[in-house]
Amino acid sequence: MYQVHCMNNIAKVGTDELGPDFALTDDADAADAFMVRSANLHEVEFSDKLLAIARAGAGVNNIPLDTCAKRGIVVFNTPGANANAVKELVLCGMLLASRDIIGGVEWVRENADDPDIAKKAEKAKKAFAGSELSGKTIGVIGLGAIGTMVANTARRLGMHVYGYDPFLSVRAALSLDSHTHAVPDLGQLLQVADFITIHVPATDKTRHMIGADEIAQMKDGVVFLNYARDTLVDETAMAEALRSGHVARYMTDFANTASAQMPHAIVTPHLGASTHEAEDNCAVMAANELADYLENGNIQNSVNFPSVDLGPISTPMRLAVFHKNVPQMISKITSMVSSFDANIANMSDKNAGENAYMLLELDDEISADEVTRVSSIDEVFRVREIRPQA
Repeated sequence: MYQVHCMNNIAKVGTDELGPDFALTDDADAADAFMVRSANLHEVEFSDKLLAIARAGAGVNNIPLDTCAKRGIVVFNTPGANANAVKELVLCGMLLASRDIIGGVEWVRENADDPDIAKKAEKAKKAFAGSELSGKTIGVIGLGAIGTMVANTARRLGMHVYGYDPFLSVRAALSLDSHTHAVPDLGQLLQVADFITIHVPATDKTRHMIGADEIAQMKDGVVFLNYARDTLVDETAMAEALRSGHVARYMTDFANTASAQMPHAIVTPHLGASTHEAEDNCAVMAANELADYLENGNIQNSVNFPSVDLGPISTPMRLAVFHKNVPQMISKITSMVSSFDANIANMSDKNAGENAYMLLELDDEISADEVTRVSSIDEVFRVREIRPQA
Protein backbone atom coordinates (compact mmCIF):
# COMPACT_ATOMS: atom_id res chain seq x y z
CA MET A 1 0.00 0.00 0.00
CA TYR A 2 1.44 3.34 -1.07
CA GLN A 3 0.84 6.41 1.09
CA VAL A 4 0.17 9.78 -0.62
CA HIS A 5 0.20 13.14 1.16
CA CYS A 6 -1.56 16.13 -0.44
CA MET A 7 0.28 19.39 0.29
CA ASN A 8 -2.67 21.37 -1.12
CA ASN A 9 -6.31 20.61 -1.83
CA ILE A 10 -6.23 18.22 -4.79
CA ALA A 11 -9.40 17.55 -6.78
CA LYS A 12 -11.06 14.34 -5.56
CA VAL A 13 -11.45 13.11 -9.13
CA GLY A 14 -7.65 12.93 -9.18
CA THR A 15 -7.05 11.20 -5.85
CA ASP A 16 -9.83 8.73 -6.72
CA GLU A 17 -7.76 7.84 -9.78
CA LEU A 18 -4.99 6.40 -7.60
CA GLY A 19 -6.80 3.10 -7.08
CA PRO A 20 -7.03 0.49 -4.31
CA ASP A 21 -3.29 0.16 -3.68
CA PHE A 22 -3.05 3.77 -2.50
CA ALA A 23 -4.16 5.58 0.63
CA LEU A 24 -4.10 9.26 1.54
CA THR A 25 -2.20 10.25 4.67
CA ASP A 26 -1.98 13.44 6.73
CA ASP A 27 1.53 12.46 7.86
CA ALA A 28 4.08 13.86 5.39
CA ASP A 29 6.87 11.77 6.93
CA ALA A 30 4.93 8.56 6.23
CA ALA A 31 4.26 9.40 2.59
CA ASP A 32 5.73 7.64 -0.42
CA ALA A 33 4.61 10.54 -2.58
CA PHE A 34 3.37 14.11 -2.41
CA MET A 35 0.73 15.75 -4.57
CA VAL A 36 1.10 19.53 -4.62
CA ARG A 37 -0.13 22.64 -6.35
CA SER A 38 1.31 25.90 -5.02
CA ALA A 39 2.75 24.93 -1.63
CA ASN A 40 6.39 25.98 -1.21
CA LEU A 41 8.50 22.87 -0.69
CA HIS A 42 11.89 24.59 -0.59
CA GLU A 43 11.90 24.66 3.21
CA VAL A 44 10.30 21.24 3.70
CA GLU A 45 12.39 18.40 5.15
CA PHE A 46 11.79 15.30 3.03
CA SER A 47 11.78 11.92 4.73
CA ASP A 48 13.93 9.09 3.35
CA LYS A 49 10.69 7.31 2.43
CA LEU A 50 9.62 9.96 -0.10
CA LEU A 51 9.87 8.65 -3.67
CA ALA A 52 8.03 11.17 -5.82
CA ILE A 53 6.33 14.56 -5.99
CA ALA A 54 3.58 15.28 -8.51
CA ARG A 55 2.81 18.93 -9.22
CA ALA A 56 -0.79 19.37 -10.40
CA GLY A 57 0.21 22.10 -12.84
CA ALA A 58 3.06 23.05 -15.14
CA GLY A 59 5.34 25.35 -13.14
CA VAL A 60 7.68 23.72 -10.61
CA ASN A 61 9.53 26.72 -9.16
CA ASN A 62 8.00 25.85 -5.76
CA ILE A 63 9.93 22.56 -5.68
CA PRO A 64 13.70 22.11 -5.03
CA LEU A 65 14.47 20.12 -8.17
CA ASP A 66 18.22 19.65 -7.64
CA THR A 67 17.76 18.47 -4.07
CA CYS A 68 15.12 16.00 -5.21
CA ALA A 69 17.30 14.71 -8.07
CA LYS A 70 20.25 14.02 -5.78
CA ARG A 71 17.99 12.00 -3.50
CA GLY A 72 16.29 10.08 -6.30
CA ILE A 73 12.94 11.80 -5.76
CA VAL A 74 11.15 12.04 -9.10
CA VAL A 75 9.31 15.33 -9.68
CA PHE A 76 6.42 15.25 -12.13
CA ASN A 77 4.35 18.05 -13.63
CA THR A 78 1.25 18.02 -15.82
CA PRO A 79 2.07 19.79 -19.09
CA GLY A 80 -0.95 20.66 -21.16
CA ALA A 81 -3.53 19.70 -18.53
CA ASN A 82 -4.38 23.35 -17.82
CA ALA A 83 -3.51 24.70 -21.27
CA ASN A 84 -7.06 25.51 -22.31
CA ALA A 85 -7.77 27.40 -19.08
CA VAL A 86 -4.66 29.56 -19.50
CA LYS A 87 -5.41 30.10 -23.20
CA GLU A 88 -8.86 31.42 -22.33
CA LEU A 89 -7.41 33.83 -19.74
CA VAL A 90 -4.93 35.10 -22.34
CA LEU A 91 -7.85 35.73 -24.67
CA CYS A 92 -9.65 37.54 -21.86
CA GLY A 93 -6.54 39.65 -21.25
CA MET A 94 -6.36 40.63 -24.91
CA LEU A 95 -9.97 41.75 -24.88
CA LEU A 96 -9.59 43.68 -21.62
CA ALA A 97 -6.52 45.43 -23.03
CA SER A 98 -8.04 46.35 -26.38
CA ARG A 99 -11.47 47.40 -25.07
CA ASP A 100 -11.79 49.45 -21.87
CA ILE A 101 -14.33 47.02 -20.47
CA ILE A 102 -13.19 47.48 -16.87
CA GLY A 103 -13.50 51.28 -17.16
CA GLY A 104 -16.98 50.93 -18.59
CA VAL A 105 -18.11 48.56 -15.84
CA GLU A 106 -16.76 50.93 -13.17
CA TRP A 107 -18.62 53.89 -14.75
CA VAL A 108 -21.89 51.98 -14.60
CA ARG A 109 -21.30 51.05 -10.96
CA GLU A 110 -20.49 54.65 -10.03
CA ASN A 111 -23.65 55.89 -11.73
CA ALA A 112 -25.96 53.09 -10.66
CA ASP A 113 -28.30 55.40 -8.71
CA ASP A 114 -28.66 57.99 -11.47
CA PRO A 115 -32.20 57.80 -12.98
CA ASP A 116 -30.76 59.09 -16.28
CA ILE A 117 -28.03 56.45 -16.44
CA ALA A 118 -29.25 54.96 -19.73
CA LYS A 119 -29.25 58.34 -21.49
CA LYS A 120 -25.90 59.39 -20.04
CA ALA A 121 -24.34 56.05 -20.94
CA GLU A 122 -24.70 56.88 -24.65
CA LYS A 123 -22.44 59.89 -24.17
CA ALA A 124 -20.10 58.31 -21.62
CA LYS A 125 -19.29 55.25 -23.75
CA LYS A 126 -17.07 57.30 -26.04
CA ALA A 127 -14.49 57.44 -23.26
CA PHE A 128 -14.25 53.64 -23.24
CA ALA A 129 -13.95 53.01 -26.98
CA GLY A 130 -11.30 50.50 -28.01
CA SER A 131 -10.13 48.51 -31.00
CA GLU A 132 -10.80 45.06 -32.41
CA LEU A 133 -8.44 42.10 -32.40
CA SER A 134 -9.14 41.09 -35.98
CA GLY A 135 -6.41 42.29 -38.31
CA LYS A 136 -3.92 42.91 -35.50
CA THR A 137 -0.62 41.05 -35.12
CA ILE A 138 0.16 38.90 -32.12
CA GLY A 139 3.58 37.55 -31.23
CA VAL A 140 3.68 34.31 -29.24
CA ILE A 141 6.91 33.59 -27.38
CA GLY A 142 7.06 29.88 -26.61
CA LEU A 143 5.06 27.41 -28.68
CA GLY A 144 4.41 24.62 -26.24
CA ALA A 145 0.93 23.39 -25.33
CA ILE A 146 -0.38 26.79 -24.22
CA GLY A 147 1.44 28.93 -26.78
CA THR A 148 0.22 26.75 -29.64
CA MET A 149 -3.38 26.96 -28.46
CA VAL A 150 -3.11 30.75 -28.12
CA ALA A 151 -1.61 31.05 -31.60
CA ASN A 152 -4.30 28.92 -33.21
CA THR A 153 -7.12 30.74 -31.41
CA ALA A 154 -5.69 34.10 -32.49
CA ARG A 155 -5.67 32.92 -36.09
CA ARG A 156 -9.35 32.00 -35.84
CA LEU A 157 -10.02 35.51 -34.55
CA GLY A 158 -8.53 36.94 -37.73
CA MET A 159 -5.16 37.95 -36.27
CA HIS A 160 -1.75 37.68 -37.89
CA VAL A 161 0.42 35.37 -35.79
CA TYR A 162 4.17 35.35 -35.31
CA GLY A 163 5.73 32.66 -33.15
CA TYR A 164 9.19 32.29 -31.64
CA ASP A 165 10.48 29.09 -30.08
CA PRO A 166 14.05 27.86 -30.66
CA PHE A 167 13.06 24.50 -29.18
CA LEU A 168 9.88 23.97 -31.20
CA SER A 169 8.88 20.31 -31.00
CA VAL A 170 7.63 18.30 -33.95
CA ARG A 171 4.28 17.80 -32.18
CA ALA A 172 3.83 21.54 -31.66
CA ALA A 173 4.89 22.32 -35.23
CA LEU A 174 2.29 19.90 -36.57
CA SER A 175 -0.38 21.42 -34.30
CA LEU A 176 0.24 25.01 -35.40
CA ASP A 177 -2.00 26.72 -37.92
CA SER A 178 -0.13 26.71 -41.22
CA HIS A 179 -0.46 30.51 -41.49
CA THR A 180 1.65 31.07 -38.35
CA HIS A 181 4.92 32.88 -39.11
CA ALA A 182 7.57 31.01 -37.11
CA VAL A 183 10.60 33.30 -36.81
CA PRO A 184 14.14 32.28 -35.79
CA ASP A 185 14.93 35.57 -34.03
CA LEU A 186 12.99 37.07 -31.12
CA GLY A 187 13.65 40.58 -32.41
CA GLN A 188 11.64 39.90 -35.56
CA LEU A 189 8.60 39.14 -33.44
CA LEU A 190 9.05 42.08 -31.08
CA GLN A 191 9.22 44.61 -33.90
CA VAL A 192 5.96 43.67 -35.65
CA ALA A 193 3.53 42.64 -32.91
CA ASP A 194 0.64 44.70 -31.56
CA PHE A 195 0.17 42.11 -28.81
CA ILE A 196 2.93 39.95 -27.34
CA THR A 197 2.27 36.97 -25.07
CA ILE A 198 4.92 34.82 -23.39
CA HIS A 199 4.65 31.10 -22.60
CA VAL A 200 8.02 29.71 -21.55
CA PRO A 201 9.10 27.99 -18.30
CA ALA A 202 10.73 29.99 -15.54
CA THR A 203 14.41 29.02 -15.34
CA ASP A 204 17.67 30.78 -14.65
CA LYS A 205 18.12 31.17 -18.41
CA THR A 206 14.69 32.74 -18.96
CA ARG A 207 14.81 35.09 -15.96
CA HIS A 208 14.21 38.66 -17.26
CA MET A 209 13.99 37.29 -20.79
CA ILE A 210 12.00 40.44 -21.49
CA GLY A 211 14.08 43.38 -20.28
CA ALA A 212 14.79 46.97 -21.29
CA ASP A 213 16.55 45.97 -24.54
CA GLU A 214 13.68 43.73 -25.65
CA ILE A 215 11.04 46.31 -24.70
CA ALA A 216 12.89 48.98 -26.71
CA GLN A 217 12.45 46.84 -29.84
CA MET A 218 8.66 46.69 -29.43
CA LYS A 219 6.21 48.92 -31.28
CA ASP A 220 4.83 51.98 -29.53
CA GLY A 221 1.50 51.14 -27.92
CA VAL A 222 2.15 47.40 -27.69
CA VAL A 223 0.22 45.24 -25.24
CA PHE A 224 2.33 42.70 -23.35
CA LEU A 225 0.67 39.68 -21.74
CA ASN A 226 2.43 37.56 -19.14
CA TYR A 227 0.40 34.61 -17.92
CA ALA A 228 3.44 32.35 -17.51
CA ARG A 229 5.68 33.59 -14.64
CA ASP A 230 6.50 37.04 -13.29
CA THR A 231 10.27 36.38 -13.30
CA LEU A 232 10.28 36.28 -17.11
CA VAL A 233 9.85 40.06 -17.21
CA ASP A 234 12.11 42.76 -15.78
CA GLU A 235 9.30 44.55 -14.00
CA THR A 236 11.34 47.70 -13.36
CA ALA A 237 11.85 48.10 -17.09
CA MET A 238 8.20 47.26 -17.77
CA ALA A 239 6.98 49.86 -15.27
CA GLU A 240 9.10 52.54 -16.94
CA ALA A 241 7.78 51.57 -20.40
CA LEU A 242 4.22 51.82 -19.09
CA ARG A 243 4.87 55.25 -17.59
CA SER A 244 6.31 56.51 -20.87
CA GLY A 245 3.44 55.05 -22.91
CA HIS A 246 5.73 52.89 -25.02
CA VAL A 247 3.85 49.88 -23.66
CA ALA A 248 0.11 50.58 -23.56
CA ARG A 249 -0.88 47.74 -21.26
CA TYR A 250 0.81 45.07 -19.16
CA MET A 251 -1.50 42.14 -18.54
CA THR A 252 -0.21 39.74 -15.91
CA ASP A 253 -1.50 37.01 -13.64
CA PHE A 254 1.13 37.60 -10.96
CA ALA A 255 0.30 40.08 -8.25
CA ASN A 256 3.31 41.40 -6.37
CA THR A 257 4.36 44.75 -4.92
CA ALA A 258 5.82 45.80 -8.27
CA SER A 259 3.07 44.72 -10.68
CA ALA A 260 0.22 45.86 -8.41
CA GLN A 261 1.49 49.44 -8.54
CA MET A 262 2.26 49.65 -12.26
CA PRO A 263 0.37 52.27 -14.25
CA HIS A 264 -1.80 50.84 -17.04
CA ALA A 265 -1.35 47.28 -15.77
CA ILE A 266 -4.24 44.89 -15.28
CA VAL A 267 -3.18 42.31 -12.71
CA THR A 268 -5.13 39.17 -11.83
CA PRO A 269 -4.43 36.97 -8.75
CA HIS A 270 -2.95 33.89 -10.47
CA LEU A 271 -6.19 32.73 -12.06
CA GLY A 272 -4.64 30.99 -15.08
CA ALA A 273 -5.43 27.42 -14.05
CA SER A 274 -8.25 28.30 -11.66
CA THR A 275 -11.08 26.51 -13.39
CA HIS A 276 -12.80 23.36 -12.19
CA GLU A 277 -11.91 21.64 -15.44
CA ALA A 278 -8.20 22.50 -15.26
CA GLU A 279 -7.92 21.48 -11.61
CA ASP A 280 -9.58 18.15 -12.40
CA ASN A 281 -7.39 17.56 -15.46
CA CYS A 282 -4.19 18.35 -13.55
CA ALA A 283 -5.16 16.17 -10.59
CA VAL A 284 -6.02 13.18 -12.79
CA MET A 285 -2.81 13.50 -14.80
CA ALA A 286 -0.68 13.87 -11.66
CA ALA A 287 -2.30 10.82 -10.06
CA ASN A 288 -1.75 8.67 -13.14
CA GLU A 289 1.91 9.69 -13.32
CA LEU A 290 2.43 8.81 -9.66
CA ALA A 291 0.64 5.48 -9.93
CA ASP A 292 2.59 4.38 -12.99
CA TYR A 293 5.88 5.28 -11.35
CA LEU A 294 5.20 3.78 -7.93
CA GLU A 295 3.67 0.56 -9.27
CA ASN A 296 5.80 0.03 -12.39
CA GLY A 297 8.82 2.32 -12.16
CA ASN A 298 7.84 4.12 -15.36
CA ILE A 299 8.56 7.85 -15.63
CA GLN A 300 6.55 10.22 -17.82
CA ASN A 301 6.56 14.04 -17.61
CA SER A 302 9.31 14.31 -15.02
CA VAL A 303 11.19 17.60 -14.81
CA ASN A 304 14.31 16.18 -13.16
CA PHE A 305 14.64 12.69 -14.67
CA PRO A 306 14.21 11.26 -18.19
CA SER A 307 11.16 9.45 -19.51
CA VAL A 308 11.45 5.66 -19.26
CA ASP A 309 8.57 3.28 -19.97
CA LEU A 310 8.70 -0.54 -19.87
CA GLY A 311 4.93 -0.90 -19.61
CA PRO A 312 3.15 -2.71 -16.76
CA ILE A 313 5.33 -4.90 -14.57
CA SER A 314 5.06 -8.58 -15.58
CA THR A 315 8.13 -10.16 -13.95
CA PRO A 316 8.84 -10.92 -10.28
CA MET A 317 10.87 -7.77 -9.81
CA ARG A 318 12.06 -4.50 -11.28
CA LEU A 319 15.05 -2.54 -10.10
CA ALA A 320 15.02 1.26 -10.49
CA VAL A 321 18.48 2.79 -10.27
CA PHE A 322 19.13 6.54 -10.08
CA HIS A 323 22.67 7.40 -10.98
CA LYS A 324 24.97 10.09 -12.25
CA ASN A 325 25.30 10.32 -16.01
CA VAL A 326 28.97 9.31 -16.26
CA PRO A 327 30.78 6.71 -18.40
CA GLN A 328 30.59 2.97 -17.64
CA MET A 329 27.65 3.23 -15.24
CA ILE A 330 25.45 0.92 -17.32
CA SER A 331 28.07 -1.82 -17.39
CA LYS A 332 28.86 -1.46 -13.68
CA ILE A 333 25.21 -1.82 -12.69
CA THR A 334 24.23 -4.59 -15.10
CA SER A 335 27.40 -6.59 -14.41
CA MET A 336 26.72 -6.54 -10.69
CA VAL A 337 23.07 -7.52 -11.11
CA SER A 338 24.05 -10.36 -13.44
CA SER A 339 26.57 -11.58 -10.87
CA PHE A 340 23.62 -12.30 -8.57
CA ASP A 341 22.41 -14.94 -11.08
CA ALA A 342 19.46 -12.68 -11.93
CA ASN A 343 18.49 -12.59 -15.60
CA ILE A 344 17.80 -9.10 -16.99
CA ALA A 345 14.75 -9.61 -19.20
CA ASN A 346 14.47 -5.99 -20.30
CA MET A 347 16.04 -2.67 -19.45
CA SER A 348 16.19 1.02 -20.30
CA ASP A 349 18.70 3.64 -19.22
CA LYS A 350 18.26 7.29 -20.18
CA ASN A 351 19.63 10.57 -18.97
CA ALA A 352 18.42 14.13 -18.45
CA GLY A 353 21.61 16.13 -18.28
CA GLU A 354 23.72 14.98 -15.34
CA ASN A 355 20.98 12.74 -13.94
CA ALA A 356 20.22 9.27 -15.32
CA TYR A 357 17.65 6.59 -14.60
CA MET A 358 17.89 2.87 -15.25
CA LEU A 359 14.93 0.51 -15.06
CA LEU A 360 15.80 -3.20 -15.04
CA GLU A 361 13.20 -5.93 -15.47
CA LEU A 362 14.39 -9.09 -13.74
CA ASP A 363 13.23 -12.68 -14.24
CA ASP A 364 14.54 -13.48 -10.76
CA GLU A 365 14.27 -11.62 -7.47
CA ILE A 366 17.42 -10.44 -5.75
CA SER A 367 17.89 -10.12 -2.01
CA ALA A 368 17.87 -6.99 0.12
CA ASP A 369 21.61 -7.38 0.66
CA GLU A 370 22.18 -7.52 -3.09
CA VAL A 371 20.09 -4.38 -3.58
CA THR A 372 22.27 -2.68 -0.97
CA ARG A 373 25.37 -3.69 -2.96
CA VAL A 374 23.95 -2.02 -6.05
CA SER A 375 23.27 1.09 -3.98
CA SER A 376 26.92 1.15 -2.90
CA ILE A 377 28.23 1.60 -6.45
CA ASP A 378 29.94 4.98 -6.82
CA GLU A 379 27.68 7.60 -8.44
CA VAL A 380 24.49 5.62 -7.66
CA PHE A 381 22.28 7.69 -5.37
CA ARG A 382 19.13 5.61 -5.01
CA VAL A 383 17.83 2.14 -5.80
CA ARG A 384 14.19 1.06 -5.66
CA GLU A 385 12.79 -2.44 -5.60
CA ILE A 386 9.47 -2.77 -7.42
CA ARG A 387 7.29 -5.89 -7.26
CA PRO A 388 3.80 -6.62 -8.61
CA GLN A 389 1.09 -5.59 -6.17
CA ALA A 390 -0.53 -8.57 -4.44
